Amino acid sequence: MCRALLVLSLLAGLSLAASPGEGQRRYRHSAVLDGGGKYRLRWGAGGGGIAFRLEVQTRGYVGFGLSRSGAMASSDIVIGGVDRGRPYLHDYHTDTNRELKKDSKQDYRLDYAMENSTHTVLAFTRDLHTCDPNDKTITESTIRVIWAYHPDDAGETGPSYHGSNRGTKSLRLLNPENPNFIPAETPYFNLTNQDVPIPYKDTTYWCQMFKMPPVTKKHHVIKVEPLIQKGHENLVHHILLYECDRSLNDSVLDYSHECYHPNMPDVFLTCETVIFAWAIGGEGFTYPPHVGLSIGTPADPKYVLMEIHYDNPSYLEGLIDSSGIQMFYTPHLRKYDAGVIETGIWVSLYHMIPPGMPEYISEGHCTLECLEEALNNEKPSGIHVFAVLLHSHLAGQAIKTRHFRKGEEQRVLAYDNEFDFNFQEYQYLKEERTILPGDNLITECRYSTRGRSRMTWGGLSTRDEMWLVYLLYYPRINLARCESIPEIIEQLQFIGVKEIYRPVTSWPFIIKKTKAI
Repeated sequence: MCRALLVLSLLAGLSLAASPGEGQRRYRHSAVLDGGGKYRLRWGAGGGGIAFRLEVQTRGYVGFGLSRSGAMASSDIVIGGVDRGRPYLHDYHTDTNRELKKDSKQDYRLDYAMENSTHTVLAFTRDLHTCDPNDKTITESTIRVIWAYHPDDAGETGPSYHGSNRGTKSLRLLNPENPNFIPAETPYFNLTNQDVPIPYKDTTYWCQMFKMPPVTKKHHVIKVEPLIQKGHENLVHHILLYECDRSLNDSVLDYSHECYHPNMPDVFLTCETVIFAWAIGGEGFTYPPHVGLSIGTPADPKYVLMEIHYDNPSYLEGLIDSSGIQMFYTPHLRKYDAGVIETGIWVSLYHMIPPGMPEYISEGHCTLECLEEALNNEKPSGIHVFAVLLHSHLAGQAIKTRHFRKGEEQRVLAYDNEFDFNFQEYQYLKEERTILPGDNLITECRYSTRGRSRMTWGGLSTRDEMWLVYLLYYPRINLARCESIPEIIEQLQFIGVKEIYRPVTSWPFIIKKTKAI
C-alpha cells in the first residue's frame, strides 16, 4: 500500500496540531510522557494495527519504544526525526546488554514528519503482531512505553546517547475509548480528607465519613476524578468509597479514624458495599453514556465512608494529607444504575505465597451458587459488566478473570499479563459481558516472590499481598462481594507442613510437624 509522506521543515510558528480531522480519525488517546510536558504521545488502534504520533520539543532525534520491564534492555525501539529537511524512521531493538541493533525487518512505517523551530512531530504505524521476534506484540495488557530524545539527529553511525532525556510510562494501548462527553458546566462535589496526619509507620488505612450532597431528586454520578495532593502520588495507594447504613445521622460526620484498628468506631462496620474504587496510577473514570451511579433516592447512599490506603515504606515523618475524590453528577438520568462487585481472593492470612517462587498461582472463585442466588432473587435476565479494575500489590505479575457458563468456558472476561503495581487503571471492556444465574468466575493470580526469603501473607500492607477485581456493571443488584478464601491445608502441605494444631484460644494455627529437609 502506498502512503503519502508530507515533510514540512523549519517553518517558524507552525502549529503542532494534527491536520483537520486527523486526531479524531486516528489518535483517540493521548498522554504526556515526561514531567515537563516536552514529550506527548497520541495513538489509536484498529484493523489489526496501531498508529502513533509523537510531538517532542527537540530538533534532533526522537526515540520511542515498548519494553517488558520499563528498562531499555530487550526492548522494541523506533528512532526518527527530520535531518536537514529529510525524514527518517528506523526500527531497532536492544539485547539484554542494552546494545542497540537495527532490525533486519523494518515494521514501523512513517506516515508523516515535521520539524519547526522548536519541535519534531512524527506519525507512524505498525501491526499489533508483526511476527518479528525483535518486536513486542501489542495486546490488551499493560505495556511499558519508553521514550528518549536528543538535540542532535541520528547520524550514519546511529543515535548519540540521550542522557537524562528519557523515561518510562505504563499505558494500555488497546484500552477502548469511552466516548462519553462531560460538559464543562457539569456540577460536582468533593470528598477529601482534611489535614490527616499520616502515622509514622509502613501502612495506614484511614477512614472518613461523609454525607452525600442533598439533592432533592434522583441524579447520576457520571465521572469520578482522583484528587491526590501534589507530591503524594506515591503515598496514596488506593481509595475506596463504601455505602453506609441509611439509619445513621449527621453525628457520624465527626468520625475520622484509622480503619481496621482496635479502637475503630463501630459505625464503620455498617459501611460494607463498595460503590467506587480507585488505585495508584489510575486516572479519572467516566461512566458510559447509558450508565451512572445513582444518588438522591431513598435507596441510594446518604452517608459514605472513604477509605484511603497510605503507603509509607520509608517511614517519613510529619506527612499531612488532604487527598480524596471529585464526583461529577447530573439530573439528566441515564438508563441504568451502576453497581460494583468485588471478586477475587478475600484479604486474609489464609492467602499465603511461599518465598523464592519465580511463579505461583492463586485462584479466587465467584461461585455459581453465589451468583445464582443473587441474580435469581433480583435479576434473572443477568447483569452486564462494562469495566474492570484489577488490583494487587508488589508480588503481582499477571491476572486473568475467567468466565464459565454451564461448565463451558467463555471468552476471558479481563486479563493483564504484565501487571504494573504503579499503574492500576480501569479497563473498559470492548464488549459488555452478560453474567447470568449459574455462571461462575475464576480469577487466576500469578505472583513472583523471587528474591523474597520469607512467606508473603495476605494482608493490608503493600509488602503483604492481595488480589481483588472490581467489576462495574448494570443494573445494580444487592451483591457487594463474591470471592473466596484459599484452602489452608493444601497450601501448608505444599510448603512442607505435615501436621498442625488449632487451639481454641489463638489463631489461626500452630505448626507441629514439617517435612525433614
